[in-house]
Amino acid sequence: MPFNYKPLFKLLVDREMKKTDLRSALGLGPSTIAKFDKGENVSLEVIDKLCSYFNVQPNDIIEHKAVE
Repeated sequence: MPFNYKPLFKLLVDREMKKTDLRSALGLGPSTIAKFDKGENVSLEVIDKLCSYFNVQPNDIIEHKAVE
């Protein structure tokens, strides 16, 4: 996939949060967390929740890698 969530994972480490903490705080389902791990697409609603919760912009939680 051309997108990954490495910036989100770094943000979690920096804030000393686990994925389960994030899941509880935002009411995300386990399948959404699994999508982060697999680099799969998530809805813009989820991106919005993450941005609002962490007070960041989308590029602070997702990264685009050009496909060559």
